[in-house]
Amino acid sequence: MQRRQFTRLLGATAAAATLPALIPPVQAADPLKIGFIYVGPVGDFGWSYEHDLARQEAAKHFGDRIKTTYVENVPEGPDSEKVLNDLANQGNKLIFATSFGFMNYTLASARKHPDTFYEHATGYKRAANVSTYNIRFYEGRFVQGVIAGKLSKSGVAGYVGSIPVPEVVQGMNAFMLGMLSVNPKARLKFIMINSWYDPPKEGDAAKALMDQGCDIITQHTDSPAPLQAAAARGIKAFGQSTDMTRFAPTTQLTASEDIWGPYYIKRIQDVLDGNWKSTDTWGGFATGMLKLSPFANMPDDVKALAESTQADIKAGKNKVFVGPITDQSGAVKVPAGVVMDDGALNAMQWLVQGIEGKLG
Repeated sequence: MQRRQFTRLLGATAAAATLPALIPPVQAADPLKIGFIYVGPVGDFGWSYEHDLARQEAAKHFGDRIKTTYVENVPEGPDSEKVLNDLANQGNKLIFATSFGFMNYTLASARKHPDTFYEHATGYKRAANVSTYNIRFYEGRFVQGVIAGKLSKSGVAGYVGSIPVPEVVQGMNAFMLGMLSVNPKARLKFIMINSWYDPPKEGDAAKALMDQGCDIITQHTDSPAPLQAAAARGIKAFGQSTDMTRFAPTTQLTASEDIWGPYYIKRIQDVLDGNWKSTDTWGGFATGMLKLSPFANMPDDVKALAESTQADIKAGKNKVFVGPITDQSGAVKVPAGVVMDDGALNAMQWLVQGIEGKLG
């Protein structure tokens, strides 16, 4: 989805109705059919991989009470609506659409299948039979920024971005704020590849950033390619969505891990019990939806600082986006002492001072 389209849609629909919707309990003899659609392959070892691990966790938890199926490599466009409709027509009564660009197509499919329940990851539009769910990825990015700020010798980190929607912009800004908290002169360079999953582009972007002097690499893309490119040069880096230590055992510092399993199990149970209703969920460290892989390849004092920073965020002592925060032009975007609310975070389309480059 293009950024202009996203911004226009946000203004028109952010206040979508969230009326409750209930269905009768599923009979014990009838397994609940559940469909999942993924934007990438289940073998990306990142985003889609982690969603599919959660699907498998749910399947193991419920046994023969449910039957799951998935479709991978679904493009974020009109084709996704066809896939969603096909899943509904096949009798799937609960469908998880697991990428931001599926949002409008999920709503369209839901209108055609009012007796089917949809869960859309990372979106903001809801309906009587459509829920949304997300993770506060920016919490992990802040901790990563603190680590980078302490370890970077050049004071310049590189960020491989996907698509400049607010979720991605939040991450870059949180990472920058983390760096600035320990190094006021730190800078962040970024490259958007305009895709969630494209290993060659991801790797090339990481190499270009290292060529520009970045000595720490992080990413908001779905493959381990940036981590591997950094490891090939002996550069420390962060994994994404899942623990990617296997791809860079001596250079991965940590990775943000997306924990979807408990949420999937709860929502499936709600359908089985006849208690499903449209909700919006946005969890982080405190709810267990986000965790960081073990801190590694760093001095003990940096590890201790990372652990304490994570603990403070989890406890609510550190809200991450707390003023004063200035943008690239030097204008104050968040006054001193003010905490950005979720509405402002989900509309974020500006960059913190210290980040080099433009969103578009």
